[in-house]
Amino acid sequence: MTEHRKHDDHTQLKAQVSQKDLQITAMNRTIEELKRKADQGSQQIQGEALELELEALLKGKFPLDLIEPVGKGESGGDIVQRVNGSLGQAAGLILWEFKRTKNWSDGWLAKLREDQRNAKADVALIISQTLPKDVETFALIDGVWVAHPRCAVPVAVALRQSLIELARVRGAQQGQQTKMELVYQYLTGPRFRLRLEGIVEKFDELKEDLDKERKFMNRIWSKREGQIQSVIKNTVGMYGDLQGIAGKALPEIPSLDMPLLTYPGPD
Repeated sequence: MTEHRKHDDHTQLKAQVSQKDLQITAMNRTIEELKRKADQGSQQIQGEALELELEALLKGKFPLDLIEPVGKGESGGDIVQRVNGSLGQAAGLILWEFKRTKNWSDGWLAKLREDQRNAKADVALIISQTLPKDVETFALIDGVWVAHPRCAVPVAVALRQSLIELARVRGAQQGQQTKMELVYQYLTGPRFRLRLEGIVEKFDELKEDLDKERKFMNRIWSKREGQIQSVIKNTVGMYGDLQGIAGKALPEIPSLDMPLLTYPGPD
């Protein structure tokens, strides 16, 4: 009886240990999940802090520019910087994207290029703590500028100055263009080609309509010619019948002479 009781106690103890092990495993999973969520929240907070910090730096460095955050839920980067020249003239647009993750993703480049097209931005820029391989500070990759946060303002200064200079050159060129240059640009541009294509298309439509009308009228003329020939034939036949009956008593009708039998029809 004692041995049996010992066996039952051992089995019960083993079951309790197994239950405790399951509880510890479940608690560890819960702890890991909470830690992961905390890390994600921390990264998000750090990213937002970086965005606010750089936004303040940009506003302080470029007081003439209009620097606005992209609204939450809207696609297209984190900050839009509308660059203005010294006289307030618009010079271009820079689209900023901020990343603060442990790993770099090449997918960011294609995404920001799409956002750049939608925003009609002249320059797209990713600021990231982690840079692509072989990039130490900043670089231009597939049409997108990539830079470390410590280089954000110097890169912005260079890009902004390039946009202002480009806008100035474009303005100077527009003032110096002659009428001949404008005509040449028009003749070699898409507007002239589109207008010419429109004229050719309408000409083809008119020609097609004219051919259809000509064929239709030819059928009408042929039909009318047959009808006229039939009327003349029947009229002459009827006159001949009456002439055979009445003889010389029937008066002559000059319009029913032989030439009518060869009615030429329309030209």
